[in-house]
Amino acid sequence: MKPTKSTNWFTTLTKATSRATGRPAAFVLALGTVLVWMITGPIFGFSDTWQLVINTGTTIVTFVMVFLIQSTQNRDTQALQVKLDELIRVTRGAHNALLDLEDLEEEELDRIRASYEELARAARDKLRTGERDTDAPEIDEPRN
Repeated sequence: MKPTKSTNWFTTLTKATSRATGRPAAFVLALGTVLVWMITGPIFGFSDTWQLVINTGTTIVTFVMVFLIQSTQNRDTQALQVKLDELIRVTRGAHNALLDLEDLEEEELDRIRASYEELARAARDKLRTGERDTDAPEIDEPRN
């Protein structure tokens, strides 16, 4: 199964926007816009319209960016989950029941997390007594 790059216009737009707005030049542009707005305050007598310009502009940019950022974050999270699932799949001795874990109910996640927290506590206890914590102990098999 060979993945192909997306040609969806929305995905392409969100990727490009994410890359562009995450660069120093975007910050400098935003800062420059605010500075120009501040400098023009006395010219416009600090009027309500002058204030409305920056308020409206920042509100629109923020509103649109929330959706673009969320889309990018969702795609990145999904890709990360697939990569983690692949690592579990190919690791001998790994619990395959942990694949697709993000789709479980909260109670089931809490139960599985508690198993791993207990494993971590036991490992820290071993370290405190001078033992090694590098083994792969068995845990209760997670159930879906």
